[in-house]
Amino acid sequence: MNSSISLIREIDALLPQTQCGLCGHRDGCLPYAKSIAEGEEANKCVPGGQPVADALANLLNRSPLTAESSVWPVQTDGRPQRMKAIIREEECIGCTKCISACPVDAIIGSGKLMHTILTDLCTGCELCIPPCPVDCIDLVEDTQALPNEQQRAAEQNDLRQRYYSHIQREEKRRSHRKGPVVRAEIDTQLFAQFSQVLDELPSIELIEKPKEAVLTDAKTTIELAKIRTQIKKLEKQLGVREDAKKRLQLEELQQQLMQLQEV
Repeated sequence: MNSSISLIREIDALLPQTQCGLCGHRDGCLPYAKSIAEGEEANKCVPGGQPVADALANLLNRSPLTAESSVWPVQTDGRPQRMKAIIREEECIGCTKCISACPVDAIIGSGKLMHTILTDLCTGCELCIPPCPVDCIDLVEDTQALPNEQQRAAEQNDLRQRYYSHIQREEKRRSHRKGPVVRAEIDTQLFAQFSQVLDELPSIELIEKPKEAVLTDAKTTIELAKIRTQIKKLEKQLGVREDAKKRLQLEELQQQLMQLQEV
């Protein structure tokens, strides 16, 4: 095995696999692990807190650094408070945006139907919150007992497996996606390289996107921008004076927007 891959693997094994992007690498823990191996500071994992920063410094024989702070209080294990996302289900409109955003597939539901979060799988990464158009997702404290080292390693391995499976599915859908990607573009090539080298990871195969599909995506993005502009204009006009004809136009445009955003 290539020595650089071996080092990245060791670094990645210490990261919590929340795939939250708070370190600045929006597509997950592995890209941050690669960047650390190339010289980036190893104290930016917010959910890992000081224990992960110290473990990485020890692994890399570097001077310890103070970990990036979290908005949540510190637990007895030195890490920030573990959080879980929950959906206020009576307010959910079934848009599916949170499902696409979840890196570990902890949200279930389908279009125009209520969604729910599998709290046992949720990492509290917060990635489902920004795309929710009705702001019906909350974060609550995880009341479960803190995992021991063995349990934590098993949890991280499971989350890593789930993220690789998520990436492979997204890669297959990418070739005929109609709308914009909800979360950051994933460096699929990097994950595919590791999946092919390491037997314990789900295999990721790169799928070439047809050129016509790329053109379609560009047209879709332009069309989305036009529709959003029209919607904002009508909403302002209706905010001043109600008009049945304009209200109908607004509803039709909102429907068009939802159809274009479907993936």
